[in-house]
Amino acid sequence: MTASTASNIHPFDKRLLARMIGALGDDKVIGRTALEIGQVLGEVLPDLLKAETGRDITIGYAGYKTGLRNDLIAELGDGFLICDVSLRNWCEDFQIGCDSPVLVTLVEALLGAEPTGIEEPEPRALSKIEIDVAAPVFDRIAEVLRMAVNAPGGHEPVLGRPHNSEDRPQPDHAMADVYAASIDMTIGLGPVLSTFCLIIPQGTLLKTQITMPGSAGQNAGAKAEWAEQIKEQVRRSAVTLEARIRLDSLTLDTISRLQLGDVIPFHDDQDVQVEVNANGRELYICEFGRSGAKYTVRVKDTHGSEQDILRHIMS
Repeated sequence: MTASTASNIHPFDKRLLARMIGALGDDKVIGRTALEIGQVLGEVLPDLLKAETGRDITIGYAGYKTGLRNDLIAELGDGFLICDVSLRNWCEDFQIGCDSPVLVTLVEALLGAEPTGIEEPEPRALSKIEIDVAAPVFDRIAEVLRMAVNAPGGHEPVLGRPHNSEDRPQPDHAMADVYAASIDMTIGLGPVLSTFCLIIPQGTLLKTQITMPGSAGQNAGAKAEWAEQIKEQVRRSAVTLEARIRLDSLTLDTISRLQLGDVIPFHDDQDVQVEVNANGRELYICEFGRSGAKYTVRVKDTHGSEQDILRHIMS
C-alpha cells in the first residue's frame, strides 16, 4: 500500500454501518415499539402484581431514550438494581433495571407495613436479602415482556441474579457495544414513586411485533401466593449472627499490660447475659452456656415480634 493510497482510507462510520445491518433504527420507529411495550406493561403488570402481592401497584409509561447500551446502563447511576436477561428466539442479552426505593417499600409492605405509612426511602444499594425479595419482581416484568413479543417456541426468560448498579461487573471493552433503547416506566406503591426500565438492543426492537396478551388476568390468577413465597424466601435467607458478652471493667493501664494467657472475667456472676445481633440490630437476649464440646447461647428474650425482627434484619 502506497502512502497516497493509505491517505484515502477512512474509518467506516459506525452509525451508518449499524443502520445498514439493521442494528440501528429511526427514532420514530424505535419510539413506537417502545410505546407499545410500555402500554402492555402498564396494562398487564399492575393486575399481575396485585394478584400476587395484594398491593395496588401503579405502572405507567415514561418515555424512552436511545444510545449505546453501556452508556444507557451507566446513566442509571447508583441505587439501581440491574438484571441481565435473555429470551430465546428473541434477544440473548437485554437488561431490566429498577430504582431501589420502591423495592425497599415493597419489602416493608410484604412484611406487614402499610404502604401509606412508609416514608419514602432514599435510593441506596440493596442488601442480599432485599435482592432475594426483589428478584421475583424482575421475573414478572420479564414474563409480561415474553407474553407481548414475537418469540417463537414458548421459551421462558432466563434471568441472572440482579446486581446493585455500583457492584455490577464492568462491561468488557474488548466487546463491541450495541445501540439500544431504554424503555422507561414509572412504578408506584403507596406514596413512593420510582422508575424501572428495559434496555433492549435496537436490532431486536426493529424486528419485534407487539401484541397485547389476551389472557393476562388468567396468568395473574395462576401465579397467586407469590407474597407468601417472598416471605418464605426472606425467612430462608442466610444471616450472620453475632454475640456480644459484657466483660468486667478494667483500667486502661491494666488493659495495656495484658499478656498471652491472662484471663478477663465476665461481668455477670451467675447466668452470663449475651446480646445477639444481625446487621448491627439487636435481636435476642441470651444466656451463655455449653453443650458438649461447643459453647452455646440460650434465648431468654427477644427484641420485638417475629415481624419486628424480620424488619430489623432487612433494614
